[in-house]
Amino acid sequence: MRPRSLALAAAIAVLPLTAVSLGVSTAQAAPAPRVALPNTVNPAVAHSEKKGDVPAEQQISVAVSLKLRDTAALDRFLAAVATPGTPEFGKYLTPEQFTARFGPTQAAVDQVKTYLAAQGLTVTEVSANRQVVSAHGTNAQISQAFGTHESSYVDPQLQRAFFANDAAASVPADLADVVQGVSGLDNHAVRKNRLAKPNSVTPHTASSTPSGFGPSQYDGAYNLNKTGADGTGTTVALWEFDGYSSSNLTTYDSQYGLSGPAVSTVSVDGANYDSAPGGGQGEVELDSEIVRGAAPKATQLVYEAPNSDQGEIDMANKIVADNQVSVISISWGSCEPDTTAASMTAVDNAFKQAAAQGISIFSASGDDGSRDCTRSTSGSSVKAVDFPASSPHQTGVGGTNLQVSGTSYSSESAWSSAGGGVSTVFGKPTWQTGTGTGSGTMRTVPDVSSNADPASGFAIYTAGSWQVYGGTSAAAPLWAGYAAQFNQKAKAAGQPVLGEANPKLYAVANSSNYSGAFHDVTSGSNQDFPAGTGYDQVTGWGTPIADGLTTALLGGGSTTPPTGGCTAAQLIGNGGFETGTAAPWTTSSGVIDNSSSQAAHSGSWKAWLDGYGSAHTDTLSQTVSVPAGCKSASLTFWLHIDTAETGTTAYDKLTVQANGTTLATYSNVNAAAGYVKRTLDLSSFAGKSVTIKFTGTEDGSNQTSFVIDDVALNVN
Repeated sequence: MRPRSLALAAAIAVLPLTAVSLGVSTAQAAPAPRVALPNTVNPAVAHSEKKGDVPAEQQISVAVSLKLRDTAALDRFLAAVATPGTPEFGKYLTPEQFTARFGPTQAAVDQVKTYLAAQGLTVTEVSANRQVVSAHGTNAQISQAFGTHESSYVDPQLQRAFFANDAAASVPADLADVVQGVSGLDNHAVRKNRLAKPNSVTPHTASSTPSGFGPSQYDGAYNLNKTGADGTGTTVALWEFDGYSSSNLTTYDSQYGLSGPAVSTVSVDGANYDSAPGGGQGEVELDSEIVRGAAPKATQLVYEAPNSDQGEIDMANKIVADNQVSVISISWGSCEPDTTAASMTAVDNAFKQAAAQGISIFSASGDDGSRDCTRSTSGSSVKAVDFPASSPHQTGVGGTNLQVSGTSYSSESAWSSAGGGVSTVFGKPTWQTGTGTGSGTMRTVPDVSSNADPASGFAIYTAGSWQVYGGTSAAAPLWAGYAAQFNQKAKAAGQPVLGEANPKLYAVANSSNYSGAFHDVTSGSNQDFPAGTGYDQVTGWGTPIADGLTTALLGGGSTTPPTGGCTAAQLIGNGGFETGTAAPWTTSSGVIDNSSSQAAHSGSWKAWLDGYGSAHTDTLSQTVSVPAGCKSASLTFWLHIDTAETGTTAYDKLTVQANGTTLATYSNVNAAAGYVKRTLDLSSFAGKSVTIKFTGTEDGSNQTSFVIDDVALNVN
């Protein structure tokens, strides 16, 4: 064969084949088969009264969510990065690294954009992490694009009108592999804040003495004043669907002698409510003031988004793509049965990225006890939990009634309205174990708790007066403030930030450190679940003893690698190179290739080392961790060697190494017409991080191509 040029190897264009070039007119083409997208109908449709059709010319905006790639490898990474003692522990990814390894490809984005434009829709934005493509068009265009029929409805429970698609959305079969779901086909979903007030509290003016707990009381009760941290150098995102007045926050700071970086707003999809805050103003100001009280020196970014499925999805993706924060506080939610499942999946995908980047998320578990749909369509007869508190990639925060003696902890009981129960959407994570977690297969909520009962509420300055507020809305930002404190301490100790908190919190709760790290709340209940020893579905593992918890978590940084069992798995990422990019491989220029000069073993892409007919070296490497306890670790790959050399002298060579140890060497002498499967034993690397490296070396004449495809490392 002819040697390839370096210029050609660096960039090979692939030209699309059109129907005309194949000799088939578009008029002759049969309609493309369509695939229904599951969970894209709002549950309220089943309980609502249809009133008519949505006008064809009505404008509708949608968010098309794309699937993550290599989710099995992502799950393994998330487990490893949160586990002390593993080689990956605390080695978080940047947004760019996450997108390259696990995000949708640019080709997938382009495919979706091309389809939407062909249907007459206007693509308005692609999220920086490529997980969401936003577009708008008329109802007629939307219906054509997604095979839907939009109707107007009235929700009898909420007495509000809305529009929605009658049946599941669908896309052409060639898009189904990349599209996760479509949001925006209805405008029913509205996130509610988790704010609670006592039944009889009279607002006080700015000059009055505030009632309710101030920072000295809740910091003292939970030992937040004993960690030696104040949030310096950390940034917290507040997840909001309304705005705030800076003057109210300043009044709170002045009352309690607090100072810290000025709070700033980040607009999502053009939303900014600060000039005229609405009914959720108290929520936003509560969140900010509690974070300020717990971690006064932390920077606060208030992300403000439209209150809709699309607004929530876009906010989640913007926060992780911006990568400016290490903690997110969420006090808004909706009950699972009344939330479109495709939208929850899209948000949870962004939460996975947050976990991979080392961002902790704390979400209020709700204020309707174990019947989270009480103020929603399904009503109080349904046992339900709140989303996003039910996501397994964040920490759900329940509520208690806190009693203090001065500024010291006295006692605590479960708040009767604290959200908790069993998710019907998310399976039980592997880390959710321990006394009280039960043997069920679904995720339970909450994970932890803190003061939330409005009868033991917080002094909050909002809308020009002092109020007493409670709710799990107050509990989530308190935990977010604690996480900011911890991240400051971790940095000073040379350890990673908290990141996805639950694997570490559950590890502490299941250790001898539990009683020194948590107040175990054992009395009280919500409608269906009592508090009890250990974990329960009202207060989780309990409330923080901040200094003891910090010590326990920091001590975890020196934990020895886990030993024991081994789950059968394939560890190599992008082993078939079909993403069209190198990640998570590291390669020399031009190695990842889809040209027709050398065929792939399967698919279209492969790794092509050398083949230039001149002195040249190419490399291909990837680092993975072989779990301790694995008895077998088998590296397999398909190798094709094509050469212009003759004779039995090995002029050009390919070496395969693991951590610098040569496992095998191949050369031009091994050339063959097709691919040959090669197998190498890596069992000796169990419990270690191993870098697998292929190095191809050519001499000064007569090309030899080493073409590698379908690489796998199977362990069991």
